[in-house]
Amino acid sequence: MGEASVLTISEKERLIKFAIEKIQGRVPVILNIAEGSTKLALEQAALGKQWGVDGLMMLPPMRYVPDHRELVTYFKTVADSTNLPIMIYNNPVDYKTLVTLDAFEELTACANITAVKESTRDVSNVTRMKTKFGDRYAVLCGVDTLTLEELVAGADGLVAGLVCAFPAETVALYKLIKAGRLAEAIEIYRWFLPLLELDIHVKLVQYIKLAEQQTGIGSEYVRAPD
Repeated sequence: MGEASVLTISEKERLIKFAIEKIQGRVPVILNIAEGSTKLALEQAALGKQWGVDGLMMLPPMRYVPDHRELVTYFKTVADSTNLPIMIYNNPVDYKTLVTLDAFEELTACANITAVKESTRDVSNVTRMKTKFGDRYAVLCGVDTLTLEELVAGADGLVAGLVCAFPAETVALYKLIKAGRLAEAIEIYRWFLPLLELDIHVKLVQYIKLAEQQTGIGSEYVRAPD
C-alpha cells in the first residue's frame, strides 16, 4: 500500500541496506513481497536474504485473484525456498484475495510462516484466528482505525500507518491497552481516531507522508503515480 511498487530492485537494495546499517539490530528489518508471479516472489525472497533482512511480509499474487489451491501453493513455494520468517498480509478489501482460515490451516505446515497482518476489516477475525490456531500465528492489526478493538480482542501487535508520524502516541496506546488501562487508552484513541482514518483513505500514502512532515519526522515527497 506504500511506495514499494514504484521502486526498482536497485533502489530496494539501497533502502534495505541503509535501514540495516542505521538500525544496527535494534529492531527487525522486514522486506515486503508484492509480486505478480511466483518466479518474481522467489527472486525477491532470495534477494532479501542476500541483503540481510530479518523477515518477509507477503501479499497474495498481484493482478490475479487466485483460487484456494493456487494461493496456498504460492505461499508454500516461497516459504519452502527460505528460512526467513514470513508474515502473510491478509487484505481482501484492497487486493481482492481473502486468505481464509482453511488456507491458514494448510499453511501451518510451513514453520516459518509465523504471523498475519490482519487487514480484513472484520474485527471478529482476530477471535477466529486465535480460537482456531491459538498462538500458532502472531496476529497483528493492519488497519489503524481498528487498533483498540483488535488489541482488546487479542491481537498481538500492530502493523500501523500513522505510527510513522505519531510513534510515541501509538506505543502509548498499545501499552495502555495491553495493561488493561482501557479508560486511559480510549481517551487517547478518541483524540487519535480522526488521524488514524487517513490510513484507510485512497490517498493514504500522500496523507501519511504529509503527516510525517508536519510532525518533523519525514518528507511529504511522493513518487508518481502515488
